[in-house]
Amino acid sequence: MEEAVKTMRELQVETYGSMERKEKVEFILEQMRLCLAVKDYIRTQIISKKISVRFFEDKSSTEIQELKLKFYKYMIQLDQQDGTYLDICRHYRAISDTPVIQSSQEKNPYNNEQSDLLHRILKEKEMEEIPLYKSLLEQFTRNQLISQKALVQRYESSLRDSKETDVFDKSEQGLKRWEDLKSRVVEHNIRIMAKYYTRMSLKRMSELLDLSEAESEDFLSTMVVNHTVEAKTDRLKGIVDFTRHQEPNDLLNEWSNNISQLMGLVMKTTHLINRRKCCIIGS
Repeated sequence: MEEAVKTMRELQVETYGSMERKEKVEFILEQMRLCLAVKDYIRTQIISKKISVRFFEDKSSTEIQELKLKFYKYMIQLDQQDGTYLDICRHYRAISDTPVIQSSQEKNPYNNEQSDLLHRILKEKEMEEIPLYKSLLEQFTRNQLISQKALVQRYESSLRDSKETDVFDKSEQGLKRWEDLKSRVVEHNIRIMAKYYTRMSLKRMSELLDLSEAESEDFLSTMVVNHTVEAKTDRLKGIVDFTRHQEPNDLLNEWSNNISQLMGLVMKTTHLINRRKCCIIGS
């Protein structure tokens, strides 16, 4: 197997002028498949760049659409190894935009695991046909905390036993992706806390996140380093301060804007009082 892969992957078919473009793409896809089979992910990544996605823009050809599905299937397998979920989402998005998928109820499950572009995806009418997945996406679009236990109880069986996508299967990689999803839930909840709270005890925060205080602090520290939220932790008092730091210019602009609004209200009130006086005098 490895010898066959070595022989196949060394062929630079993109330089063959006698081959049609479609034949070249088919051969390159076969190279990708073989490299994935032997878990040569670096070589798969290199080979994948030989295919221009513009080739798949021909929506009138069913054969090209099938090649497109095969290409993105391999790209999903590749990016699952690196945990680049945004790229995986884009691949699923590209699959769902393929006419042969849109017209085939059998292949619609490709929409199921798109974990980004939530609001755009939720607006698609196809989501009505998969209410369980739609409700999962809606969890991440609401400004509400997500219960980790409730999410596992409601969705774990459907997500982990899904044969159509096998994103969260029982393999080592599937388990890692399942844990990553739970981490995204924690991050969502911390963003909600930062939005609605100025201060919170680390103990209460841990209770809401269903984590230990050490785990909660680790998640918070990572999000602060990544500039996802702004927070400071007083370890002695066990208090998390979500107060957003403002630059002097921002503070000055906010103060100036507030003063302008206040003066506008004063002038409007004065005008209404004077108009009322005129009405009383006139009567």
